[in-house]
Amino acid sequence: MEIEFTRYCRAASSAPGAAAVVAGPMVAARQRRRWGVPVLLAAYVGYLGLGAAVLQALERPAEVQAAQHLLREHWELLTNHTCLQGPALQRLIEGVIQAYKSGITLQGNTTSLGRWDYSGSFFFSISTITTIGYGNLSPSTAVGRIFCIVFALFGIPLNLVLLNEIGQLMLLGVQHCAHCLEEVFHWQNKASFLMKTCALVIGLLLFLLLPPLLFSDKEGWSYEEGFYYSFITLSTIGFGDYVIGMNPDRTYPSWYKNVISLWILFGMAWLALVIKFCINILESSSDFCKCHKQNTEMAEDFMDGNKNSMTGLQNAEISSNKDTKMKEPVESHSYTAPTEAL
Repeated sequence: MEIEFTRYCRAASSAPGAAAVVAGPMVAARQRRRWGVPVLLAAYVGYLGLGAAVLQALERPAEVQAAQHLLREHWELLTNHTCLQGPALQRLIEGVIQAYKSGITLQGNTTSLGRWDYSGSFFFSISTITTIGYGNLSPSTAVGRIFCIVFALFGIPLNLVLLNEIGQLMLLGVQHCAHCLEEVFHWQNKASFLMKTCALVIGLLLFLLLPPLLFSDKEGWSYEEGFYYSFITLSTIGFGDYVIGMNPDRTYPSWYKNVISLWILFGMAWLALVIKFCINILESSSDFCKCHKQNTEMAEDFMDGNKNSMTGLQNAEISSNKDTKMKEPVESHSYTAPTEAL
């Protein structure tokens, strides 16, 4: 019996399906990992290409129209005022543009300052360490640029740590409220879902839907422009086409930029949680698909392995039966020889 069991084991282990059962999932995982990055990279590049094509179709005609209008105004000014010379006018235009980039604008016979006062400098500091970087304002001195590098080098990690702590506090608050609802109303899954929904709605109101009303009042923007600025700012994209407190024709209260700085800080933490939640949903759906596919492949490999193993065992059984039949006459002869001798 031990000999036959050993033969069965050898036949089963030598069957090609047994190795496939073990190596199949590992090979499939390597292949998925090998092809996952190129597929994801292709999707990434394709998404960027799609965005570029749509933006070109939407914005290119407006750019061409604005350039033609500027050129038309330039030639009309030179035609109507023959005392002006083209190079002198060009230098004046470049000087006005450079002054505007530095935060200086003309108001009659005077200039307006205010971008580098304390409130403006504070707003620039928070836009630096939060990596928003509007681009409408930047240091113009060498010492200021060196200080900006050192300031950002230590300020960006500090900002990330603070945003992480604020996000954790928000999560703890949501979990605490969900726990209280579970104890009061004896809800389990409903309480967590309800609190997450409430946190999402409250965050939308405080950080995206209500601030455009304030911007419409203080900046003169439309609601769409204020909503656009809110998302571009909180997502740290920071194009710089819309920036608060930069209109020289308007007077702003002293608390305005400070309140907006706090709004940016807490809004970035909230939006980071929302983006992380979306990433978790995508990863969980991807893991579910991979797990389902892996289980299907393992089941198929296991069935194939069982078939091959059964075939191997049947072959081993047939071969063992043949050996037994061949040995039976010899054993009977060796056993009956003493009887014939007696």
